[in-house]
Amino acid sequence: MSTIYDYSVFTPKGEEVSLSKFKGKVMLIFNSATGCGFTPQYEQIEEMYKKYHDKGLELIDVPCNQFGAQAPGTDEEIHQFCTLHYNTTYEPFKKSDVNGPNELKLFTYLKSQKGVEGFPKGHKLTPVLEEMLGKADPDYAKKPDIKWNFTKFVVNRDGEVVKRFEPTEDMANVDACLASLL
Repeated sequence: MSTIYDYSVFTPKGEEVSLSKFKGKVMLIFNSATGCGFTPQYEQIEEMYKKYHDKGLELIDVPCNQFGAQAPGTDEEIHQFCTLHYNTTYEPFKKSDVNGPNELKLFTYLKSQKGVEGFPKGHKLTPVLEEMLGKADPDYAKKPDIKWNFTKFVVNRDGEVVKRFEPTEDMANVDACLASLL
């Protein structure tokens, strides 16, 4: 049986980074985009990184252009955008697919560990996403695929995927989950 540590991500230069490098750390793994309604989450993610990195938090940011073509730039352009607009201090990984035949195997694993639990009610974009996804696939909620940009997975220090947060989740809940593991 595989674990999170059997998977890798790639730097923008194509260098493979095994997640075993992060054994004993809490990881926040997410797919991101620079032109999305959820892009301002970079600011809150950076705040969590600054607050928790010294306590053992690692970010695995995988830019992805599969949802509304909202990450069209090169890896360097994406990094520059995040640094300029959101003062990010962590390095994003190589832009990759998170669904479909070319998906990063890491995301295959993550989705096998935590499926969709639904979009939280109350967020202004929840009905928009539910309608859009429902039109494209009436059974979308029964499938573990990533639904949109900024889907987040939390991995504890033992390498267990403990939570999946859809993009409409209140970021305070993501912060609280990370704090409880650190």
